[in-house]
Amino acid sequence: MTVRLLHLVLRTESDVFVARQRAREVAAAVGLERQDQVRLATALSEVGRTLFNERVGPPATAAEVWFGVDDATLQIEVVAIGPSQAEQLPSLGRLVDSLTIDDGPTTTVVRMSRRIPATAGLTPERLDRISAELSSSAPRTPLDEMAEQNEQLLAALEETRAHRDELARLNAELEETNRGVMALYNQLSDELEETNRGVVALYAELDERSAQLRAASEAKTRFLANVSHELRAPVTAVIGLARLLDDPESDPLTEDQGRQVTLIRGSAADLLRLVNDLLDLAKAESGTIQPEWSDVDLRGLFSQLRGTVRAMATGDVQLVVSDPAPPAEIRSDEVLLAQVLRNLLHNGLKFTAAGEVRMTASRAGGDWLIEVTDTGVGIAPELHDRIFEEFYQVPGRSPTGATGTGLGLPYARRLVTLLGGELTVASEPGAGSTFTVRLPAAGVDGTS
Repeated sequence: MTVRLLHLVLRTESDVFVARQRAREVAAAVGLERQDQVRLATALSEVGRTLFNERVGPPATAAEVWFGVDDATLQIEVVAIGPSQAEQLPSLGRLVDSLTIDDGPTTTVVRMSRRIPATAGLTPERLDRISAELSSSAPRTPLDEMAEQNEQLLAALEETRAHRDELARLNAELEETNRGVMALYNQLSDELEETNRGVVALYAELDERSAQLRAASEAKTRFLANVSHELRAPVTAVIGLARLLDDPESDPLTEDQGRQVTLIRGSAADLLRLVNDLLDLAKAESGTIQPEWSDVDLRGLFSQLRGTVRAMATGDVQLVVSDPAPPAEIRSDEVLLAQVLRNLLHNGLKFTAAGEVRMTASRAGGDWLIEVTDTGVGIAPELHDRIFEEFYQVPGRSPTGATGTGLGLPYARRLVTLLGGELTVASEPGAGSTFTVRLPAAGVDGTS
């Protein structure tokens, strides 16, 4: 059910300034980020300006705007009374999550929506307070609104400049636009149209730069794959030579030499593990890993993991792998899924000095939820995203003294994504960690 927050009536083109301001106020009140506030206000401004612009066709005689919240989305509905305007309305798909236009001979209805963050906490009582506050507040003057819009544009420009030096040209254009607005304040409408076109062009440029970043990422993946492949042979040779030196049938080594050979073997083994992790990660990123889909029995897979991973558990840590209730079948790649779960179990044992590491599985609608929970040191909430970055390791986190490469969790997440699911973490310092793998029971290979 839609909860109405605010209602506006637009009769002239100057009322569009008020609509833009109120759209930003409503978006801020329901918890949208600043950038989304600007996007929503810009979209409504473009719609209103087109409806009342005589140069693009017969203008609307009036328009009503409703703001409301329905199913965790902010809904905006514009009903324009007058000749058909559908052909002149701009395409604003980049600025909103959904856009529909219903055109009639005397009425044009435009509906837009934007998702509200789950953290907004919009209870019915809070929505009532927001509606009352919006109804009691008075809109500012068009000049104040224009000044606020200029501040927003400058902030957006500063945010993107850190990513792209090439946007200097756009920066100059926006500065020139702002100078023109201040010098020719009596032409607010024309300057606002130019600014909005610049914003739409900016988002198009951002999409292009994102494609360039993806290309750079692919080049990095190829580099990692090639380097890892070339390093594996010499590192394996070093391990073999060290093993020959330490062979009882070879010439005896002094105690000092024995320690040095042991150190060489350990370092080479660590390097080989890092090389193998890099190669696995590069394969996952490059898309060369193709899942072999089959019906996997989770009970059998859990039994296999219980036997292979139990040896890593110390005397103070208990490994508990609970078999799911039958039937427990999932459409997936058994080898890749086993790699993911083995990685999570190893990770839990590595960072748990006492207590237990437990793995369970349960159905949630059409998905399987596989959880690996430990009683280890835990992870601070601000680091939850960082642990899935390549080579990142939480400083001083392992109480068992175990070391890692910082590649296991990124690799596990990429494999889960490849299998059509997602890998998330819930953890707090001192309270242990829970890694959750959500996978569709029917898989994503087109069969059920």
